[in-house]
Amino acid sequence: MLRRRLGRSWRSSPQLAKPLVTSHRESNTQRIAGLDARAETLRLRPGMGIAEARAMHPDIDVVEADPEADRRLLEGLADWCDRYTPLVAIDGENGLFLDITGCAHLFGGEKALLADLMARFFHQGFDVRAGLASTPGAAWAAARFATGHILAPGSERNFFARLPLAALRIDARTKASLESVGLRTVGAIMDGPRAPLVRRFGTELIERLDQALGRLDEAISPRLPVAALSVERHFADPLSLIDDIERLIGLLAATLKVDLERREEGARALELLLFRVDGMVSRITVGASRPIREPTLVRRLFHERLATLGESIDAGYGFDLVRLSALSTARFDARQGDLAGEVEDGGEELAIFADRIGARLGEAAVLEPATVESHLPERAAPVRPYAQEEARKGLAGRPKREVRQAGGRPRQADRPIRLFRQPEPIDVPATEIPDGPPLNFRWRRALHRVARAEGPERIAPEWWREDADVPTRDYYRIEDAEGRRYWLYRQGLYSAKAVPRWFLHGVFA
Repeated sequence: MLRRRLGRSWRSSPQLAKPLVTSHRESNTQRIAGLDARAETLRLRPGMGIAEARAMHPDIDVVEADPEADRRLLEGLADWCDRYTPLVAIDGENGLFLDITGCAHLFGGEKALLADLMARFFHQGFDVRAGLASTPGAAWAAARFATGHILAPGSERNFFARLPLAALRIDARTKASLESVGLRTVGAIMDGPRAPLVRRFGTELIERLDQALGRLDEAISPRLPVAALSVERHFADPLSLIDDIERLIGLLAATLKVDLERREEGARALELLLFRVDGMVSRITVGASRPIREPTLVRRLFHERLATLGESIDAGYGFDLVRLSALSTARFDARQGDLAGEVEDGGEELAIFADRIGARLGEAAVLEPATVESHLPERAAPVRPYAQEEARKGLAGRPKREVRQAGGRPRQADRPIRLFRQPEPIDVPATEIPDGPPLNFRWRRALHRVARAEGPERIAPEWWREDADVPTRDYYRIEDAEGRRYWLYRQGLYSAKAVPRWFLHGVFA
């Protein structure tokens, strides 16, 4: 709260005069939810009524708690901690778990990593408590009861022996029950018989104890998926210009290309992480319809994306860490050129163009008809984002839809370039014969006189589907007096009880 009011340097601000507490409503009573270091020295405690706290200290500053804002802040801190390890999990309302296995050597060891983390949090205006241990339960207890402490593997039992029961992360009811029978420390539980404890207090107590001591594994679920490959660069002088970031993307992509070539893969989704000095993290993601690994292509995609974001990327005090990650990869099939150095175009240029448009305007900006096993037009060619359709087809050629005439050779189906999402009703005043094409029709309040007509092409409902109650359709290719061509159909058959309806389903180029 104070950091949001006064900025990163709130600890040394001259406006920091009154103790601050946050409140929340509990059983129709305003109670203390949290307090700062100055308020803690006044013998105030969480759960105390606000009226009682004001009676003791009238000059305290009371602010209503905002759980959603606290959650967003915690998620932002989790993003920032990704600079130390990709395995970051949120623990409750005010904690984070970082699995630094295999990462500590990058920062000079566990002690140096812990010192760097706590110093950076302090300079951002946070009062952080951290601890390192070989088990999540021991690390949780070290952070809250011995901040800054690093537990050596195998020393958990001696560490927990003197700690209160709250160090085991048990619920308040179990804790109160244990204290009522004189068990007030973890050591008292470790020395006692296990079977009576389980019968009286449940299995959670023993499970938490075994997890803390390393007898029982405890999994940490990271909040974000771990990237397949990542490359990063730290800076003593933070970057702030977009041009510098784009040049750096090319360098990082060149390093990433080496790893992708070794795995014979290409990237399908790439993410750029910009770690700001003050703790903010910007995540910028681009996708590719086909696997890529050339640095120039990667830089082009991010150039389009950065151009779209524009001023929404706030460099603030600058970025001291930039990371490029391949979120997903796929097999990359290299193509051999001929002696002249030319390679047959398999649609790569079109895919690159679509990817650049998608990076600037969004994935839905470039659409492509997909082929489905159905003879109903609206089902046979649904429109999907180009990148998704390319991923589904891989490098295979686009299948062609064919119609076989009776006694003739297969020919490409004559379908309009533009097919409406929903057929639009039209008014047909008259036809030459009941089952013939219209002489004219009215669409969108405009009358069109038919000059030429071809058809009908009858399409019956798919009787094997549950929604097979669609009436039979007779399609006509129509050209009006001004040369515009349409694709319309008559729904249903003439009978004494019903008159068919007419619809316009598409227009030709």
